[in-house]
Amino acid sequence: MATPAEAEAAADVSEATEAAELSRALGRLLPGLEAESKLGRRRALEALEHALEEAVRPGVDSAAFQGPWARLLLPRLLRLLTDPAEGCRALAAHLLDLGLRRAARPHDALPRLLPALTARLARPEPTRPPPEPCEELRLTLVQLLRLAVDLCGAAFAPHLDDAVRALRGALLDPFAAVRRESCECAAALARATPEHFHMQSESLISPLMQTISHQHWKVRVAVIEATGTVIQFGNGSSVDDVLSHFAQRLFDDVPQVRQAVASVVGGWLLDLRDRYSFFHKLTPLLLSSFSDEMPAVRQTATSLWEKVGLKWQEENEADLKDKLDFASPPPPHYPKHESRPGLGCRELVFRNLSKVLPAVCHDITDWVVGTRVKAAQLLPVLLLHAEDHITQHLEIILRTLQLACTDEEKTVVSSCVRAAELIGTFVNPEVFLKLILAMLKKAPSASGLLILASVIQGCPQNTLQPHLKVIATELAQEHICQGSENSLYLEHLLLCVQALLSVCREDCRAASLQLLEVLVTVMAVSDAMGLWKKAQKTMDTLAEVEDIPSSQDLYRKHVGALLERLTASHGEWTVHSVQLLKFTVVLTQAGPAVGEALQHVIPTLRTCLQPTTDPHMRLKLFSILSSMLLRPKDTVDSQGQFHGYLEMVVNDILAPNLQWHAGRTAAAIRTAAISCLWALTSSDILLAKQVQEAQETLMPQVLATLEDDSQTTRLVSCHIISVFLKNSGDTMEPEKFLRVYPELLKRLDDVSNDVRMAAASALLTWLKCVQSSDGKSAYQSSVQFLYRELLVHLDDPESAIQDTVLEVLKEGSVLFPDVLVRETEAVVHKHRSSAYCEQLLQHMQAMAAAR
Repeated sequence: MATPAEAEAAADVSEATEAAELSRALGRLLPGLEAESKLGRRRALEALEHALEEAVRPGVDSAAFQGPWARLLLPRLLRLLTDPAEGCRALAAHLLDLGLRRAARPHDALPRLLPALTARLARPEPTRPPPEPCEELRLTLVQLLRLAVDLCGAAFAPHLDDAVRALRGALLDPFAAVRRESCECAAALARATPEHFHMQSESLISPLMQTISHQHWKVRVAVIEATGTVIQFGNGSSVDDVLSHFAQRLFDDVPQVRQAVASVVGGWLLDLRDRYSFFHKLTPLLLSSFSDEMPAVRQTATSLWEKVGLKWQEENEADLKDKLDFASPPPPHYPKHESRPGLGCRELVFRNLSKVLPAVCHDITDWVVGTRVKAAQLLPVLLLHAEDHITQHLEIILRTLQLACTDEEKTVVSSCVRAAELIGTFVNPEVFLKLILAMLKKAPSASGLLILASVIQGCPQNTLQPHLKVIATELAQEHICQGSENSLYLEHLLLCVQALLSVCREDCRAASLQLLEVLVTVMAVSDAMGLWKKAQKTMDTLAEVEDIPSSQDLYRKHVGALLERLTASHGEWTVHSVQLLKFTVVLTQAGPAVGEALQHVIPTLRTCLQPTTDPHMRLKLFSILSSMLLRPKDTVDSQGQFHGYLEMVVNDILAPNLQWHAGRTAAAIRTAAISCLWALTSSDILLAKQVQEAQETLMPQVLATLEDDSQTTRLVSCHIISVFLKNSGDTMEPEKFLRVYPELLKRLDDVSNDVRMAAASALLTWLKCVQSSDGKSAYQSSVQFLYRELLVHLDDPESAIQDTVLEVLKEGSVLFPDVLVRETEAVVHKHRSSAYCEQLLQHMQAMAAAR
């Protein structure tokens, strides 16, 4: 049996023999590589390829291959990398790959291999193309460089400069596959030479960042991953150079790219040597992925963040000893569907919040929509971690939210609302109310109200209850509840009330009046029917909280105090006054409750309906008063107390407005006033004596309105005169009574048939009053004149008028039949429609026979 020395000597002899044989075999083929024709060089390379494949087969000693490879093949193959023929260059690169894989000491080739690869890959100038024109061949060369890195490992350190120069060119290659392979090669190089790579790592950052926005998403992912490794094993200060580029990739349309950013940033937070210096810069990038639309990205970010928090907690266990031993429980009103972050995560955010928050608040108002969305989504994540530590930064947060809530992007607003809710959860109401209410007092805005509604929504009931009255009172102040007529402003004002009702429920009884006033304001000022309905629904909720059957009962409870507050300045109202609009809402919506507050309603109407006030306001109020008088038992007379204010209504409201004044507006007001009088006289709330009193006051004005230009006014006036005559015609003074029928006779010539027929009906009522009078003989001459004039209208071209006049004459004939017969016979031969006269005479004859 041979000794070890003998076996080693035998192996050396065998290795030398194999090396000699391989050298002879390769020597026969090498001259062909110098052939002038590319076909000759190609054939020689193909023959070498066959020989090398035989040499690298299993069983052949790699040590025997090392000598011929390094001495004979390597120099010639490297020269062929610059061959004019692309096929030859490709075969040379392939043979280099085979040789490196088989060589016993591949690192021996690096001093010659690296300069050759760099010469083919590195660009002399950034604007010039790479020396190697073929894309596929450049890919092969980068793969060859990657192979050398993998085979040589730490031995690559002396050649870092050449490798980095080659990669700088390859990372900017026009071919996407070359860029991807270069990224992987850069990462492998960083891992292979950790002790020396930091000296060259910064050189790769610039080309990597130029490639990070490449159109192929796989290239972008490769760049991000390579950057992570390069900085991990290189110079940590390069983090500042890549942060902005990584932040832009958070907006990438491809989820794999965003996931790569989260993975790399999370890896840095876990393992980067200088990570403590970059926590405030890296944390926002990772936490931004918490709101990613893809579950996989969110899961990656969440998992990494938990690991970061745990590792930081372990590294700082001594500082956190008290907090770990006496862990505080989560707030009792902790947000639903949210899991509380670990102590390490919370502490990391809290300790860096003062550095992170200004940047977030700046970006949330950026001109780029995507930036605003990301910053707004990050803010509630930060607040959820910071918990009650938010308080010291509250002013800047609220100021930022006020600006951000005006954003047109709904995602930004919804994120800000979420952030405001978290403020309500973690911050003492006394603190945030002091700031928010001061902000609203200085400049009321829709965004400020939205913030207030959101913090209320997030606040627990027991902590908000002591401040409920203050909030409601402030909302009811004119500078807030009447701060704007903008629909968005009113909607957010309504949200504040809804939030109070939602959180405080039965506690809202203490501020019911103030909340009711706010709701009335929203209903009064809003032009949108949808918002009006929301306000009404909220009012029903308030009634439910008060344990009251309906909103009208809510009005009944507060109508006195509410109207007292509303009408305090009624002497200064115009049609545009918000107080007037609120007053009209109460009158139209309170129903029977109006009858309980006549001491406020009627005096206010009297002041506002004077001829010197805004005419448009008078039209509006007369319309409302008419509608109430049409159903008095459900409004003004629900308590049977309206009669006590009748004199004020007649003398101080209706009478002044029935006076004639020039102009269309004045005519419209007279129409509104006469319609109001008609609603009053036709209702069942007035006794006969009260109608008589009204007649004595208003009959002259009503008679005057018979000459009004408005057909409606004339028509309604005829109806009112009929009512007056029916109720008090027989008690009128003869002089006043006789003034009525001439005015009605004039209306028989009116342009409107409706007015003429109404006037005829009123004349019939007048005749009936004469009949019931004790001294009707004193009216004979007047009645005779009336007969004569009525007979003229039997010739009217309108048959309806003829029929109506005939009925009036028939009914009135009972007064002085002989007089009527004489008047009829005197004109019967003059009438074109003598048939009507004959009917009248027949009627008279029948009456005489009956007597």
